[in-house]
Amino acid sequence: MQTNKEVAARKDDAISSGVGMMTQVYVDRAENSEIWDIEGRRYIDFSSGIAVVNTGHRHPKVIEAVKKQLDSFTHTCHQVVPYENYVRLAERLNAIVPCTSDDKKTVFVTTGAEAVENAVKIARAATGRSAIISFSGAFHGRTYMGMSLTGKVVPYKVGFGSMFSDVFHVPFPISLHGTDVDHSFAELDRLFKTDVDPARVAAIIVEPVQGEGGFYEAPRELMQRLRTLCDENGMLLIADEVQTGFARTGKMFAMEHHSAAPDITTMAKSLAGGFPLAALTGRTDLMDAVKPGGLGGTYGGSPMGIAAAHAVLDVIEEEQLCDRANALGSRLKQRLASLQESVPEIVDIRGPGFMNAIEFNNTDTGKPDADFANNVRLKALEKGLILLTCGVYGNVVRFLAPITIQDEVFTEALDILEETVLEVKNG
Repeated sequence: MQTNKEVAARKDDAISSGVGMMTQVYVDRAENSEIWDIEGRRYIDFSSGIAVVNTGHRHPKVIEAVKKQLDSFTHTCHQVVPYENYVRLAERLNAIVPCTSDDKKTVFVTTGAEAVENAVKIARAATGRSAIISFSGAFHGRTYMGMSLTGKVVPYKVGFGSMFSDVFHVPFPISLHGTDVDHSFAELDRLFKTDVDPARVAAIIVEPVQGEGGFYEAPRELMQRLRTLCDENGMLLIADEVQTGFARTGKMFAMEHHSAAPDITTMAKSLAGGFPLAALTGRTDLMDAVKPGGLGGTYGGSPMGIAAAHAVLDVIEEEQLCDRANALGSRLKQRLASLQESVPEIVDIRGPGFMNAIEFNNTDTGKPDADFANNVRLKALEKGLILLTCGVYGNVVRFLAPITIQDEVFTEALDILEETVLEVKNG
């Protein structure tokens, strides 16, 4: 077996440098919250493949469901020869996804970006309007519509030319950075006066907790005022729950933390516990606005992904993962808070459920400290803990361990994390 360094050299020769990689740890096997690389070294995974394995790597029930599906059939294309478990999963999502109506329908695709693209298509078809409003710091995918909606230039937009027209951005309210809900709505009002007639806006898309943007939770007031604004102006509200869904925030969906419901919800990542599957669920009158053939895709609703998703929903319910997410997140935030007195670079600790983050600023300048955050990531990796950074300024470390993480492994990870932050602080 080759070493990580040897495979990394092959990677440099074979794979586009446009595919960014946070580590050069080449995995050999994984189980629940642990990964072993090709050199036999063990790591605790606090990334979950970017919030994909909320139910852990290779959860036995997910693996069993996929193996059973493999013994039946692997692909027919649902649009050619459909299958019952696709229908049944749609029924299950229709029953649990927050929405402005109890009359809902679902479409399955393959990626989160596809789900977002299709939500925009549906919004435009249903309203007869073309403009879409998104937020600064948002991440909605790497396709051209996804890039256009995304509120961060580097690395997602740089070098790719013009973005789609009729996409507008307003500031996301982040009190830490001096932006509140009133400011966001003042910018919306300015936008309607200077750039786009609200009667031409099909939808506003928002993440209940910004993912790549820095794990900032949308204030309840924002969601309530967006809901009112949309209702008054005939716009739709799209909730991008690609990263927040399926127990990550302590609720099945993050929009359950708000008293405002969306018209359409996009989801992916942990929906199928590591198998490619994405979905969008919304009001029936909207979902049926597109003519037959206008939605779907060859691999949309993969039989293996559908089977895995049924198992994921069962595991979340049976193992009470929403409650566990809240308990784990509380423990993590308490441990991080205990470091603030000795590490003044920590300016914020946040996040609902087990979707948590810590933000670092330079104590001399008061500005975001991306170096501190990245040094924490790198030092933790040396100690066997995989972390991810995020945020427009790159100064946020986010925590996305599987919600099924074993208690003893979680305690071990917290010890490594505390030790790492103190070491970086002390130079």
